Amino acid sequence: MFWNKKKEEEEEETVSETPVDIAPPIDQKPFLQAIWPVIACGAGLFSDGYVNNVIGSVNTALTAEYGDVYTSSTAASVVPAIAFAGTVVGQLVFGYLSDKWSRRDSLLISTIILIVFTALAAGSYYHGDPVGMFNILTAWRFAVGIGIGGEYPAGSVSCAESSGELKGGTRNTWFILFTNSMIDWGFVFGAFVPYVVAAAAHNMYYSTIWRTSLGIGAVFPLVLFFLRLKLKEPEEFSRNSMKHAKTPYLLALRYYGFRLLIVSLIWFIYDFSAYSFGIYSSAILSNVYGNAAPLTTIFGWNTVINLFYIPGTMLGAPISDRIGPRYTLILGQVLQAVVGFIMAGCYASLSHPSVVGGFAVVYGIFLSLGELGPGNNIGLLAAKTCATGVRGQYYGIAAAFGKIGAFVGTYVFKYINSPDGDSIKSAQYKFYVSSSLCVFAAALALLLPHIGQDTITKEDADFRVYLESKGWDTRQLGLKRGESIESLPGAGESDNAVAEETKV
Repeated sequence: MFWNKKKEEEEEETVSETPVDIAPPIDQKPFLQAIWPVIACGAGLFSDGYVNNVIGSVNTALTAEYGDVYTSSTAASVVPAIAFAGTVVGQLVFGYLSDKWSRRDSLLISTIILIVFTALAAGSYYHGDPVGMFNILTAWRFAVGIGIGGEYPAGSVSCAESSGELKGGTRNTWFILFTNSMIDWGFVFGAFVPYVVAAAAHNMYYSTIWRTSLGIGAVFPLVLFFLRLKLKEPEEFSRNSMKHAKTPYLLALRYYGFRLLIVSLIWFIYDFSAYSFGIYSSAILSNVYGNAAPLTTIFGWNTVINLFYIPGTMLGAPISDRIGPRYTLILGQVLQAVVGFIMAGCYASLSHPSVVGGFAVVYGIFLSLGELGPGNNIGLLAAKTCATGVRGQYYGIAAAFGKIGAFVGTYVFKYINSPDGDSIKSAQYKFYVSSSLCVFAAALALLLPHIGQDTITKEDADFRVYLESKGWDTRQLGLKRGESIESLPGAGESDNAVAEETKV
């Protein structure tokens, strides 16, 4: 009792030392009241995992249905990757909107886009012409990507800001569970749903299989849309936004430019291998089994492989609170590199159909370690290593680099082959490249700052001090609609200070 009382007194003393105008304490809400905005904001990334992973199975079904008509078309290479291009557009556009307009309303718009165009993709048709239908599907998938892109800056950033109202010591865990873990569960369902549909269709009726698998992706965001209608703007955003102020982009770039570059490079490297391996997992297994394998066999093993994402993200979430996101990311990357090098060396033995179970386990461990490290923590680092006023754009740029990596990876991976055309060596080279990149990303992470439980509040305070040192009037932060800097007390004095700074 005495220890608890002394601890409470120390906490009160620490809070009282913090200037009220810099970082006022956020009232602690009851758990259920505090957690539901975290869920509503972050859980939409389930759709990202589902929609991106299901396309691998859809690609397999389209190949089985149309054969050379599909594989010889441009769409065969574009359909699996075009959503990444749309996602980049969505991340950049909604990153800006989430900072300069509204976190909540940006989320609602991105959810609507996701629902509408996922449904349209499932119903793709063009006068009975397969090639025309492939092109229509490509267009809808691009639009779906824009909706997914909006989930990243608006959803994850709001989730990070809302997690600050949760109990200290668990904030990173809850953020991860409702962002990256949602993506991973989306990956699992993106593999499992096609398996169930293919089994129900008796490995026939390929059109039904891929259309149904795509269409189910619209159900979850539809449910989430109604939950998000009750959202309010995060408290941190209300206090420190620049939505009614002219954003000092040059100052922000000077302060955060190097940090943003490092986060973006790590995200690029992670998605380069993670999404490429995820999309091609069905193809890898198909090569192991041969072309005669039924869809349920390929999709079933694909589901098993994707299940290995789950222990990595679920067990890794509390580790990020224990040792910090930066060191957890490094730990996961180094361990993944070790497994990847081992897998490359043993691939000749693992690639036989008789040991497909062993292949799935080792490959699954490789994926799981990726989730424990960068999968869980790169989004968290992007969301918590900059100030609230520019967080959406900062996060959107970093996430866009990640998706560019995924987009590039889906094209580049097919060209990482042995010069002599040996399929075993070609697969080994892919793992050698991916594992080497893991080591490089782990080294880059050493350049990032430590993330604590109150990093968002501290980052806002530090950025305020920096802006004030450069003559920028920080009273503009958190201005409400209809307010102006001229109406604030002491506005004239601040203007004179800025003028003097400009002269210097």
